[in-house]
Amino acid sequence: METKELKKLAEKYSAEKLEGCIAQQLAKGENECRVTGAPEDEVIAELSKAEVVRELMNEGRSFVEALRELGRRIRSVYGKEDEPKR
Repeated sequence: METKELKKLAEKYSAEKLEGCIAQQLAKGENECRVTGAPEDEVIAELSKAEVVRELMNEGRSFVEALRELGRRIRSVYGKEDEPKR
């Protein structure tokens, strides 16, 4: 998903609505947020990213700040954050 599409989702839907769309996708294979794609895990990943960004925006961060924090969190999960430079 492109950044502009992520921004549209995060601005259009509340974090609760995005969570509901994730639940719908898991249960029915489709969602009210109209995020589509294949495989299904990519749809869930995109909805999850939008939910995290929306939650951070609700805390007062700008979209850009929220996007940077999302990137930092993703890198930390994959062990790419805080590695010593070689």
